[in-house]
Amino acid sequence: MYRIDKLKNILFTILFMVSIGLCMLFPFSMGDGLNWDLRRIPFIIGILYGGPKNGVILFTFLLVTRFFIGGDPGFYISVITCSIMAIILSLLSKYYLKMPLGQKVFMSGLLVILYTQIAFFASINLGNEGFPANMWSEYFVINILAILMATLLIEVIRINSDMLKKLMKAEKLEVVSHLAASISHEVRNPLTTCKGFLQLSQQEEPSPYIKQYLATAIQELDRASDIINDYLTFARPAPEKIEQISIYQEVRNVVNILTPLANMNNVQMLVNIEKRDQAYILGDRKKLEQSLINIVKNGIESMGNGGRLEIKIDYQYPLVRVEIRDEGKGMTQHQINRLGEPYFTTKEDGTGLGMMVSYSIIKGMGGQINVDSEIGNWTSFSIEFPVAH
Repeated sequence: MYRIDKLKNILFTILFMVSIGLCMLFPFSMGDGLNWDLRRIPFIIGILYGGPKNGVILFTFLLVTRFFIGGDPGFYISVITCSIMAIILSLLSKYYLKMPLGQKVFMSGLLVILYTQIAFFASINLGNEGFPANMWSEYFVINILAILMATLLIEVIRINSDMLKKLMKAEKLEVVSHLAASISHEVRNPLTTCKGFLQLSQQEEPSPYIKQYLATAIQELDRASDIINDYLTFARPAPEKIEQISIYQEVRNVVNILTPLANMNNVQMLVNIEKRDQAYILGDRKKLEQSLINIVKNGIESMGNGGRLEIKIDYQYPLVRVEIRDEGKGMTQHQINRLGEPYFTTKEDGTGLGMMVSYSIIKGMGGQINVDSEIGNWTSFSIEFPVAH
């Protein structure tokens, strides 16, 4: 999948390079040697959605193409305007992708106005013949309309793609949910019976070897029972016992439980939580604790050479947010998108059940998980719950 994502990024870059090249090679002729083109549109869109790395490629390609087209004043104007806009667009690209649709449309329109204004003043100051005032106004309008349509088209494609991915993920989760519910009950009964007879066998004072074998068998049965419980929790994510939960107390319990594991892995746990009497949420206490333990435990285990794991609570009524940030190996965007799917894990010996269950529990309690990560550096989980009234 990583290769597919890389190929998509390459095709994305090539698409905008071709768009810029075609715009510059086939401009609108206004007579008297005056030409128009819409290179700004793919240049702006390509950097906003592709990021700084994509911006370097598009910037280089645009200037090289403009150099071979010729015309000294026009080339220098392109160098000035593209340099300024490439820096601005690269700085904004990370924030732009997180904006809602309305803000994206407004921002893209504002950026193309800024781009054309810079080009207008650069054209005047460098002694270029320039366009008449009415021609510049028409050029502004055409650029604005073009980038608005391009932004809306890209956003429609992105929204449809995201909806398709969520639909496929929901269907996959539903299949696993039904399968888990139907199989778990059938498997648990013989496991319970086996465990009971093994425990009875231990009371007969067997030889040390047999006693060791029985203990190992019981331990493995307990492990199998835990896996089945995870499946049942996933199949029934809605809380069975609704009660008011102190988010402060639950986070503190999780920290106390996992502190020995953190010490074993040379991980320093930094806890920044403040107790507030009104910070209660509704849900199942045991399931919430299980989901938080899974996430924090994954964070600890992701730091093979030790590091810091920060946990803090942010109270912003009507929401309370638990943030868990580690200094582990990080994840790609593709891996983040697949978190919570059945059998998906980033660990070599993992099953993916823990994270799948955590997502199901938190969503079943009306919560929401947001994940941000930088590959090789850190991962941050932000878990939001509505405050109980």
